[in-house]
This record gives sequence, C-alpha cells and structure tokens, in this order.
Amino acid sequence: MHGVQDPVVPILGQWIRETPGTISLGQGMVSYGPPVEAMAAARAALAEGEIHAYGPVEGDRALVEALAVKLAKENDIEVGERSRVVVTAGANMAFINAVLATTDPGDEVILLRPYYFNHEMAIVMAGCRPVGVDTDGRYHPQPEVIRRAISSRTRAVVTVSPNNPTGAVYDRAELAAVSELCREAGVYHIHDEAYEYFVYDHAQHVSPGALPGASSHTISIFSLSKSYGFAGWRIGYMVVPSALIESINKIQDTILICPTRVSQRAALGALEAGGSYCRRHVATLAVVRQTMADHLSGLTGICEAPTPEGAFYCFVRTRSSLAPLELAERLIKDHAVAVVPGSAFGEQRGCTFRLSYGALDPGSANIGLSRLSSGLRALADRA
Repeated sequence: MHGVQDPVVPILGQWIRETPGTISLGQGMVSYGPPVEAMAAARAALAEGEIHAYGPVEGDRALVEALAVKLAKENDIEVGERSRVVVTAGANMAFINAVLATTDPGDEVILLRPYYFNHEMAIVMAGCRPVGVDTDGRYHPQPEVIRRAISSRTRAVVTVSPNNPTGAVYDRAELAAVSELCREAGVYHIHDEAYEYFVYDHAQHVSPGALPGASSHTISIFSLSKSYGFAGWRIGYMVVPSALIESINKIQDTILICPTRVSQRAALGALEAGGSYCRRHVATLAVVRQTMADHLSGLTGICEAPTPEGAFYCFVRTRSSLAPLELAERLIKDHAVAVVPGSAFGEQRGCTFRLSYGALDPGSANIGLSRLSSGLRALADRA
C-alpha cells in the first residue's frame, strides 16, 4: 500500500478549505441530482422489509434484467450465455473486480496516458504493474504503441471513452483496433464507459463489447454516478465474459456481499427516466464547454488543449516550468481556482492539469475560468 500514490483530491481539498471562496474546476461531479423517478423508487423501497436483508451477490434480479434491456437497446450488447451483468458499488468497484479476476501478482495491465488515477491505484493494490503508453496529440489511442507494450505478462488493456481525464471520444475504428490487438494477444480489453451519454457535436459513443467476436475478451464497465446525478448512491455495473463470473462473485462477495439494495431500487427508477434525463443536462454542459473553449483560446502561447469531444473534462498543457502540483497549489492559494495536476494521471510530459466543468452553472464557470486565465498568465510570466 505504501507504493500506491496518495489520492490528490484530498490534498487539493485541504488547500481549498484554507482559501475560502475558491471555485473548483477539480473533482469530477455533475451539478444536478437524481431524477424524481429514482427518489420515488427509493422511498417506496424503504417500506419493504426485504430491502433490509442481504441480496444476490450479482445484484437484484429486477435491476440485472433492466440493465440487460438497456444494454441491448442502447449499447448493442447482448447479455446471454456468453456474458453476464454484475451490479457493483460504482464503476471503481467494477474495475477492481476486473483486475482481481484477470491477474496474478506481478502481471501487467496497460493504461493509456494520461489515465484515470484510480485505475492505476487499483492495479498497484492488486500487486500488478501498470504499464503506461502515450496517446497521440488529441489523446486518442495509438494501436501500434499499445502493441509494442504488450508482453508475456500483460493481462489486459484498459480504455476509457468518453475519456477521463481528457474528454477524448474514441471512434469505432480505434476501439476495434484495440479490441483486435487484445484478441490476438489473448488478453482482456477492459473498457470504462461511465460517461457514455456525455458527447458533443458529431462525436458518438461506441461500446467495444458490441463489436463482432469481442464478447469473449471484453469487460465493459458502466456507472450511474454521472449520468443520473447518482454519485453518492454508489451503483455501477459491468458486463463480463461468463468464464469470469465465478471469480468475480468471489471478489464481490468478499468485499461487498451485495450491492446496496435501496440504491439498486433507486437505480431502477433512474432507468425508467432513461438516458434522455442525462442528455437534457448535457445541453447545459455544452454551453459551459464553449465558455471554457473561449477562455482557453485567449491563452495562445501560454497553454494548449484539444477541445473535449465528450465527458466534462479538458486536459491542458501549459508553458509553465512549474511542477504540476506546484501549479495547482499556486492557482488555489493565489487565484482561488482549483484544478487537478496532470501528474496524478501519469502524464510526465511537461506541466499539465485537468479541469472539470461538470459541477458548475454557466455563471460560476465563467468566473472560475476567468480566474484560471489570469492565474495562468501570471504563472507563465513567473516561469
């Protein structure tokens, strides 16, 4: 555990508390809460005695069946004899389930840099070695670079799309190329789709688990946390090859016993509201995204970032010679705006940071981005 990186968000949180009035462009949250259908379902569940007892390890039957319908309708993923749905305590638990079920200590798991830091932390906790490979200038995968990183100890390649921390959305050809690499190498393709509804302009979300021949080596991970304003309810789910279900049940029974049952009932209500509930909020996020792009376009020569195609993140590369964590500290303490340093995401190329625009209304976001712009100008001059 001493080899696992310290979570950066609590460090930033302490600096924010010490700087009252700070606007956070840091932690990945949405500004809205669950749909009324979810709240009504949770209230109704509390009156039922069985909700207080343990449930099935894989999740309550009603939710598992509803998720199978959603997966077939929205993701073209058919759940049957070859694959199974497992309800989890969020996408993070689904990921640790996947790692523990597919690796032995000393094995390797490939991550695309910059990567989601909790993925790297989970791999290290499992006694495995994360192998970071660079993405291209738009933060999209480079299949040949991934191919060269595969070794005899590789057990999985991880992709995230829409991406945290970059906002990149991988197209069908890119995901198909990664899937085929995994099939050829005999390793699993673990794909995180927590931000499936958060896409902009002409970008389209693709589920690689739906590709022909992919179901036997693909582990697909989903979450209700962002799309339904559900973060604290801790409900995610995964689609896994049937060959892994025995191992995953052992892991989940040991760590969790069963997903929280009242949260599962709320999840049923959320699914009743459907993906359109999230898409209505994405329209507001698109306005904030444009505000962010406008601010960053005024910082030519100071920073650069591809306009995000999805999620609600932007990964920014600055001209500053400051270390990423030092830059984040100075932005909070001197300019009252918070971002997450790029070093937390394994990015080693210069001074970078992730900003999140999901939790703010357009007015607050504009103030925060104005502070960020002035802060970056000041720190670039100091560098």
